[in-house]
Amino acid sequence: MDLSSDSKKVSISGPEPANSDTIFPVASNGSKAAEVSSHPHNQRAMATIADDDDRLLVRIGYTPVLQRHFSRWSTVSYAISILGVLGSVPATFGSPMAAGGPATAVWAWFIGSIMAYCIASSVAELVSAYPTAGGMYYVTKHVVPPEHVAAWAWIIGWCNFLGQAAGVASLAYTISQMILATAVMHSSFAEGEPSFVPTALQTVLLAILILCLFGSICSFPTNWLHRIILWFAPINIIASICICIALLILTPNKQSATWVFTTVTDGSGWGSKGFSFLLGFLSVAWTMTDYDGTTHMSEETHDAAIRGPVAIRMAILVSGVVGWMLTVTFCFCMSDPEAIMATPTGLPVAQIFFNAGGKTGGSVMWFFVILVQFFTGCSAMLANARMAWAFARDAAFPFSEFWSKVNSITNTPVNAVWLVVIFCSCLDLIGIGSTLTIIAIFNITAPALDISYVAVIIAHRWYEGNVKFHPGPFTMGKWSKPINAIAVTWVCFISVVLFFPPTKPVTATNMNYAICVAGFIGLFSMMWWYAGARKTYSGPRTNDTIDMLPPEDPEAILSDYDLP
Repeated sequence: MDLSSDSKKVSISGPEPANSDTIFPVASNGSKAAEVSSHPHNQRAMATIADDDDRLLVRIGYTPVLQRHFSRWSTVSYAISILGVLGSVPATFGSPMAAGGPATAVWAWFIGSIMAYCIASSVAELVSAYPTAGGMYYVTKHVVPPEHVAAWAWIIGWCNFLGQAAGVASLAYTISQMILATAVMHSSFAEGEPSFVPTALQTVLLAILILCLFGSICSFPTNWLHRIILWFAPINIIASICICIALLILTPNKQSATWVFTTVTDGSGWGSKGFSFLLGFLSVAWTMTDYDGTTHMSEETHDAAIRGPVAIRMAILVSGVVGWMLTVTFCFCMSDPEAIMATPTGLPVAQIFFNAGGKTGGSVMWFFVILVQFFTGCSAMLANARMAWAFARDAAFPFSEFWSKVNSITNTPVNAVWLVVIFCSCLDLIGIGSTLTIIAIFNITAPALDISYVAVIIAHRWYEGNVKFHPGPFTMGKWSKPINAIAVTWVCFISVVLFFPPTKPVTATNMNYAICVAGFIGLFSMMWWYAGARKTYSGPRTNDTIDMLPPEDPEAILSDYDLP
């Protein structure tokens, strides 16, 4: 079946619906319409379908309800901003430095970016075929045999939703830490100790306020979001370049290239520089994830089957280069590594900024880091809210009918946005009582999201002989299977590494509790499944697709549309 637009022709594989010439004629003015001429009572009945994207949604069983305003550039900007390297790299730079030194930070980012590109390409290929707000969760329906869809979709959907929610909560918490770190740097010091030290309660309350700001912005109509997000990526990239130049000019006593690119230490205490190097992948793993975030906006994007996958891959390339540039610059500017790593702010990069630019210059540079991290938080919440909306319309939540409503004023799923705000606030509240637990929850972000991706990839390959998959406009061709294999192998390997305690000897204070959180989530979701969810949840819900309707039932084709 060919879907045509004024700008290009997109071919969607699959069997043609019966009598397609009378079901979907194209009007002489170029608009799309569904007309049934074979039925005497419906000769003049018309069901307007806005564009090729909505035709595809109808074909795979969805009634289009959201408005499409995201263009090519706003989609690319969104994809880059959800990674937000200028905000995320400074927030996580301390982990690879502490674990394995400068060369670990530099080369872990380089290798991790290549692996992220393989995962992102695999994701892009699958979501190109089924560009819906559910992202990879919805793809499950079309790569798994019908009798197994519910169980697979339940696991993948919850992994994806919880991974994204943990990411949003961690972004708000990190922004709170960054703002309070600025306050610490501007406070007076007595005997090397700052007069202001933020408490856990202050950090959490500020994080919840930031989550509310995220929610307010994400509740805007799609056309407003399109205009706002257009600026996210340019500010991110330009600010990153300017900050790197400023730091290299202003920082005295820069480190040598030999120190930056070859020095690996055993900061983890595990007795192996090689293993300490592996622990350094935390920064790139936490930053370069949420690849399918762009696809969650598919139902609000023009030409989503093409622009979404292109934006995902472009974002990885741009973010990989910019992130590596930032990491190398920060390493060169580690003039006094021990003092910088022991900074009272808890964020080594903040100390690098203030050492180079003083309070004024450092604050200006740090402002842009916080701003970009805020952009990332808004983008991540937007993706999480659309995923929550898709999950709710499949009755996967309590009170799903309420959470799946689309606001009549903004034409966006506002209820789902505030579901995410409430859920992430509850996660951040844990930080008041236990810093260890909140860090463990944040650490689950990358493994949970990446596992949700590779699970679909594995299912696609495992069942491809039994389930007919119709590729989308973007496909990797002969490279698909080897790149899928690399992606799956890498995620399985790095997920094990990321669950290890970061330092040895292992104590209650430095234990990596992410594995405990993962185990609890897995146990809880399976108990919920067997307690009753399996009786009410059937996987991604769709209307009868056009391909499945008998030609003599034209009224059924029109049942989901507003007739003039």
